[in-house]
Amino acid sequence: MGITTGREWQRLTADSDEEEEDESSFVESEATVDTCKKWRNIAGFWLLGLCNNFAYVVMLSAAHDILSHQKVPGGNGTRPTPHTTLTRNFSNTSRYDCNVISTGAVLLADILPTLLIKFSAPFYIHLLPYGLRVIVCIFTALGSFLLVAFSAGPAQSFAGVVLASISSGLGEITFLALTSFFDSAVVSAWSSGTGGAGLLGALSYLGLTQAGLTPQHTLLTMNIIPVVMLASYLLLAPPPHAPRWGWGAPPPPLHSPSSTHQPLLGDAATFQNKSQIHSISLQEKGKVVKGLLKYLLPLAVVYFAEYFINQGLFELLYFKEAPLSHPQQYRWYQMLYQAGVFLSRSSASCVRIRHIWILAVLQCLNMVFFLGAVYFMFLPSIYLFFILIVYEGLLGGASYVNTFHCVSAESQPEHREFAMGVSCIADTLGISLSGAVAIPVHNYFCCLS
Repeated sequence: MGITTGREWQRLTADSDEEEEDESSFVESEATVDTCKKWRNIAGFWLLGLCNNFAYVVMLSAAHDILSHQKVPGGNGTRPTPHTTLTRNFSNTSRYDCNVISTGAVLLADILPTLLIKFSAPFYIHLLPYGLRVIVCIFTALGSFLLVAFSAGPAQSFAGVVLASISSGLGEITFLALTSFFDSAVVSAWSSGTGGAGLLGALSYLGLTQAGLTPQHTLLTMNIIPVVMLASYLLLAPPPHAPRWGWGAPPPPLHSPSSTHQPLLGDAATFQNKSQIHSISLQEKGKVVKGLLKYLLPLAVVYFAEYFINQGLFELLYFKEAPLSHPQQYRWYQMLYQAGVFLSRSSASCVRIRHIWILAVLQCLNMVFFLGAVYFMFLPSIYLFFILIVYEGLLGGASYVNTFHCVSAESQPEHREFAMGVSCIADTLGISLSGAVAIPVHNYFCCLS
């Protein structure tokens, strides 16, 4: 048995210290890389939410202009020009300043294709790679802006709105499902991004038309958004098992993953659970949907009420004494609503609401109040109405972000991707029903003398 000298002991101790320092620096380096990737993914999903909903929001903000088919010169939409193809007055005796067609018709064109996609997607969407879906979203968004910008009539405009709906619907079900492969923080980022789309989309349309651009030129400048969507998707740094471009997740590795193949945000157990291909039977899907109804039904009610207000009642609330024309007032309504949505969709890190039905009740009370305001015309000031619109948007945004957080938290790991994808049907169904109801309600009010 050898005797260790003092010099040898110092050498061994130094070697041990160096190994500990190397290991410590390696761990710190890995932690730094994971943190960078986490923020990179959060930024990517925020931008994806922004770009995905942008065209949809712009079409709703431009609904009054689309139906009036106005070529707005320097007057910012204050007067129709000879190009106008739809008469703005529903009848000469009506007490309301009405378009021939309700803006609810634009809402239906903007939401029915989305509803069709979301209802049918669970049967085939898993067969399509994420990359292909994103490419379709990009080209349909580009087509929507171009078709509406160069529209020669309402039919072409509605075709452009339909393309915007396809882009938004396919994008929502795609990116929400993709969040299941990342840390739960990206759900808040996605939700905040969709709220930002509402605010920036409505604000940019309002601002550019107020600055003197025609609706046509305003829409053409927005073709940059689909390009940003592609860049945002490429920005993501997914775990190795996330099926970003391929036709599905690769089979799990035969050996335990090394440190370089650990998930970006989670432990090895999370990686193994998500890497396994779990085929969900139709019976399992039914059970998952049944368990989600306590969140999905209130969400559908919230969106029915708020979009009935937005596309059925907004255009009828025209304040003649205000310093804004009718088209300008409508654009301000849409922008303020989206501002409220953005604020509440970005609040998930501060406030969590599990009882979505409370938000549904409050939004239904809003709908009844606005309906009375249209019929009796008792609102004294447009500025009071502005405040009420922001409140309406706050309720809608809060219901959206809290619903998806609850769904994500309560779903089993093997069901989460399906649950997140199918949950986005609820708001779309509520919006579709509101558009169908808004048209006859619009016609009823516009026939009143």
